[in-house]
Parts: sequence; C-alpha cells; structure tokens
Amino acid sequence: QVQLVESGGEFVQAGGSLRLSCVASGGTISAYTLGWFRQAPGKEREFVAAISRNNLAIFYADSMKGRFTISRDNSKRTVYLQMNGLKFEDMGVYYCAVRRSPYPSRSESDYEYWGQGTQVTVSS
Repeated sequence: QVQLVESGGEFVQAGGSLRLSCVASGGTISAYTLGWFRQAPGKEREFVAAISRNNLAIFYADSMKGRFTISRDNSKRTVYLQMNGLKFEDMGVYYCAVRRSPYPSRSESDYEYWGQGTQVTVSS
C-alpha cells in the first residue's frame, strides 16, 4: 500500500506562486510514475502533470505548460508542483497520485493511489 500526503496549498493572489509537496510512504516509489490532478468547485477532477520514475518523461496539461513545473526527489519520496502565474481558474483541490508503472499517463483511471488533497485558493 502507498500513502500520500499533500501540503502547500493556501490562499494566494492572482499572479502569485505556490509550491505543493506530496510525500509518499510505502511501496517502491522510485519505480512509479507520480502525478498531480486538480478538482475545481463544481467540476470533475482533471490532469495537471505527471513525471516518470527517471524524470525522462514529463507531461503537462496544455493550460499549465510554461507556468507549472513538476519534479521529484526519490530520496525524499516526494513529488513537487511549482505553480507560477496563478490564475483564478487554477483554484481547487490538488491531488497527488501514484501509478504503479514507469510510463506516465494523463488518465485518472491509470493511477492506483491518491492523497487527500490540498486546497489552493486564488483571489482574482
């Protein structure tokens, strides 16, 4: 079993930055894909970014490219999401997820483990 705990979400003004962290326990995290998803109020959860176990494959949703950066530190069993230039529409609950595969995916259904989420609030 893999347990995930996100942190770093908070209130920020539009144009600001936040860095989210997600610490994993259990499992062989260094062998897995790590991803971030988000869910805005009243909307379905959507893909944000994913990173392969060796950092060679990184995917972003089109609306996040150039503003968000995903990274991982396997020694700390942690995945990060650096978010710059935050917009009102970026507001929501951000979840990290683990896919027990070395190949990243944008599909929510491909991820087996999920954290509880961290709230990001952006003022317009």
